[in-house]
Amino acid sequence: MIHQYDEPVYLISVVAKILDIHPQTLRQYERENLICPSRSGGRIRMYSQRDIDKIKLILRLTRELGVNLAGVDIILRLKDNVDDMETEIAQLRHELQKSRNAHSVSPDKALVTKKSIYEMIIFED
Repeated sequence: MIHQYDEPVYLISVVAKILDIHPQTLRQYERENLICPSRSGGRIRMYSQRDIDKIKLILRLTRELGVNLAGVDIILRLKDNVDDMETEIAQLRHELQKSRNAHSVSPDKALVTKKSIYEMIIFED
């Protein structure tokens, strides 16, 4: 069975085993608001593949780069902001391309012509 990237399907014990970390580490990351796993009806933490990938990034930042959890929080927030901006830029580019393609009259045959930005006004004494 194939699961969606955001579908919460992994228990905390499974994620801890996959990542070779203690479940308390995952609970600490949740207390620090670095991750936010889904909860089942019985309040059991359920992790998605997206959550696991985020935890891998956190582990890399802390273990390999020596970043503390406060620094990880800042990095993750900045990463989210950059991702949001990249999405917005892609949408704006798409809208721009769409508006460029929507011209029924080619720009060289448009009714409005460009005038020189220079106009001469001569004042006489």
